[in-house]
This record gives sequence, structure tokens and C-alpha cells, in this order.
Amino acid sequence: MSDSPPLLAVPNVSEGRDASLVQAISRAFSGERVRLLDVHRDADHHRSVYTIAGPPIALTDAMLRGAAQARARIDVMRDARAPAPRGEHPHVGALDVAPVVYLDEASRGAACAEALVLADRIGHELEIPVFLYGELAGGRTRAQLRAGGVAGLEQRIAAGELSPDFGPPRLHPRAGATLVCARPPLVAFNLQLAPPATVADARGIASLIREGGAEGLPGVRAIGVQLGGEVAQVSINVERPFDTPLALILQRVRAHAPVATGELVGLAPRAAFADFPGDIPLSEFDPATRLIERVLGLEPLAPPLADRPPQHG
Repeated sequence: MSDSPPLLAVPNVSEGRDASLVQAISRAFSGERVRLLDVHRDADHHRSVYTIAGPPIALTDAMLRGAAQARARIDVMRDARAPAPRGEHPHVGALDVAPVVYLDEASRGAACAEALVLADRIGHELEIPVFLYGELAGGRTRAQLRAGGVAGLEQRIAAGELSPDFGPPRLHPRAGATLVCARPPLVAFNLQLAPPATVADARGIASLIREGGAEGLPGVRAIGVQLGGEVAQVSINVERPFDTPLALILQRVRAHAPVATGELVGLAPRAAFADFPGDIPLSEFDPATRLIERVLGLEPLAPPLADRPPQHG
């Protein structure tokens, strides 16, 4: 094993209902020198989150293959003009976000360089406009770029309020845009509320616990959504998992509503689950396949990354 851990990429694709398409994109993301570590498909969010690991260049090559599949087979521009929303999760593109993840400070520079190469190749080879976010864009957030969805982004480009960092000056006619960053690990985690909690309760809780809210936690982004069967969910991204473990987030949510189950999306560092209570079932959670250190054969990730300014990605 090399001195530095491999880079990860966590591409999010705006398709979670067509299992055969999700599998086809999985095959595209795989390849020589690249490992596909996890695929999380969510029909309610209409989104799939892939986790892949590999060295520079090979990682970008794999990302380009997956992005090309998504561009060919997902039409977010058509769906943006439909009367009903396309799933619960905000998005602006077929390959919606493409973060490159570094696991230690020694790999940060390589991740930033890889993200810029990836952005350039998506923009020029696939003709999809790319917007940078996070530390590569002065802290600009995904939420800022996604405001108003695909239609809102298209309007802001036309008005001259936003310009892509790479690629053509307009949205791709099918694939929309892609958002790219370099960042340390974050944790995507969902909490399903138990009856009688409603989606209004989930949205209220999300507004309280997200960073900047009345009970805001550092690095927490949260929204409330309704799943099929009237289940209310608090969907959370934890951008500083060494500072804000999931047990603390669960405690804050439980103060306002009963929680039925938890769900990890993708992989997480071991520290995120410190002191997590055993009375909340975690859907399809196996430490051997869902903790970064176990999957990659690493020592526990060190928390100094958390001492850096908050990452938005």
C-alpha cells in the first residue's frame, strides 16, 4: 500500500428508478486500476450515489465513462419542463455532482488537480458545462448553484448572472450541467421519522439543525422530504463528520420527533459513528463494506481535516 490513500470520487447521478440503467452506469464507472466500492440507488430521491477509488488519471477516465453514459441516457432538461418534479432531491444535471475526495492532507493537492482535470474534460470532451464549488470556487455551495433547479440555473446563465467554469456557455440539451469539487469526506445520512411525524415536521427539524439554524450544528446541511408511503425523512449531509458525529445529529432530531430508522448513503469514516446508539436500525449497514477504513484497509482516518474551514461539498 502506498504512503497516501487513493483518491475517491462520489459521483451522484440523477437516476434512481431504472435498475438496468443504474447498473450500466456502474459498469462504466468501473475499470482497470479503479474500484467501484458502493452504489446507493434511491427511487424516492431519483438518484444514485456511486463511490469509486483509484489513482489520478485512471479515476478521471472512469468518471468520464460514467458521465458519458449518463449524458446519453438521462434527459434532465425534458424533465425540468414537466409539471411534476423529478424526484425529491435537488439537481441540475444527469451527472449532477462529481466530487473528488481526499482522505488526508497529503492528498489534498492531488485531489484538487484531479478535480480540475475532470472538470475540464467533462466540459470539453462531453460538452457539458461545469461549475466548480467548495474550496475550488471560494466556498460557493451546491445549494447556491442548484437554487431553482435546472430551470433556475438555465435562467441565471441566460441573464449573465452565472457562467460555467469549463465547457460551453449554456446547459447541455439533455444532460444539463455538472458540479465539481475537491473535498475531504462528508457523510450523507438519512433519518426516517416514525408516525405520527409528517413531512412538515421533517422540514421544520431540518431547518432547525442545519448550520445557521436555531439549533444548527457545524457543517450540517439538511432538508425534509416525503418518501413513498407517506414516510417523512430528514436527509442530511454532514460536511464535518469528525466535529459533528451522527449520534449528536440523531439526538437533536429525536428531541423533536421519533426516529424509526437511519440510512447511510455511500461510505463514511469510522469516526462518524462514534457513540451511535444501538436502538436505531441502520438499513443495509455492514461496517466491512460501508466504513472507508475497512473497505480500503486503512488505519482510522485522522481528524485534523476537521480543523480546516468547513467544506461545502
